[in-house]
Amino acid sequence: MSAAALLFRRELALSWGGGGGPLVAVGFLATLTTLIPLAAGADPTRLAPLAAAVAWVALALASLLSLERLFERDHEDGALDLLALGPLPLEAVCALKALAHWVGTGLPLALAAPVAALALGLAPSLAPLALVAGLLGGLGFSFIGALGAALALGARRGGLLIAAVVLPLFIPPVIFGGGALARAADGQSPLQALALLAAYALFAAAVSPLAAAAAVRNAQS
Repeated sequence: MSAAALLFRRELALSWGGGGGPLVAVGFLATLTTLIPLAAGADPTRLAPLAAAVAWVALALASLLSLERLFERDHEDGALDLLALGPLPLEAVCALKALAHWVGTGLPLALAAPVAALALGLAPSLAPLALVAGLLGGLGFSFIGALGAALALGARRGGLLIAAVVLPLFIPPVIFGGGALARAADGQSPLQALALLAAYALFAAAVSPLAAAAAVRNAQS
């Protein structure tokens, strides 16, 4: 088995260990979905127009939960130094960590996102679109989140720093993903918003590993 496959399997195993992994993120998403109707009222006519926006904000916040330990755990026990000296470039290590985060946390959240949106009043016919948008947006969240986790490496309050770094960068996918669902609900084509969401995810996947690797090297020096 190649070094990349071994690292990917290791990261997936770590994402599921130590506190429930994606189950915590999905539980957080479900909690937010439950709290919104309690605060705004359970009237479907009031919730339905906000379903797409609320679901995407909840998805973005839930994606933050497991980012703090993405690099910090390996930095504390010295594994990150070994990975930096291993056969894979550090950029590839960062990319595989982000990809494993997407598979381990982003995919469960994307599967839960249509259910959350339906619970808030989204039309059932839009559930497949919500799933596709959630998959694309989750990919962008994971790679941008990996960059934030690398920048916060070694900080005392890394979770707060990650949130401060990545939440502004989460705004475009929230706009594009929510816009795709809103346009589809109005009978318009969501393809333009989906294309922008896909472009954001691809840009994040291309640029974030490079920037994250530079941040890790700076933290190790």
